[in-house]
Amino acid sequence: MEYVHAFWVGGLICALVQILLDKTKLMPGRVMVLLVCSGALLSALRLYEPLVSFAHAGASVPLLGFGHLLFQGVKEAMASEGILGVLTGGFTASAAGISAALIFGYLASLIFQPKMKE
Repeated sequence: MEYVHAFWVGGLICALVQILLDKTKLMPGRVMVLLVCSGALLSALRLYEPLVSFAHAGASVPLLGFGHLLFQGVKEAMASEGILGVLTGGFTASAAGISAALIFGYLASLIFQPKMKE
């Protein structure tokens, strides 16, 4: 059942974002920022952790999950390092995911030889 819950929650998040993109004049970059900030806000309000516990990867993989991850990192770093944790916590918590995205993106560009659009 975990897979089913992950699938429908992740699909619902993606569908809502697609509706937002189609029905508003917001650019994709602004929607991505909105998602990350919404994930951090939902995490601050303690509403996102139950969703992650229920849907696992369906809730933690989308950009809402990235905002949740950043907030959790900042919260933990502030508890251990004080105010300096505001600056370091998000980087520490998200370093592995960002590094993987950069490395795999670079490897994909070597394999598929992307070209600029004309």
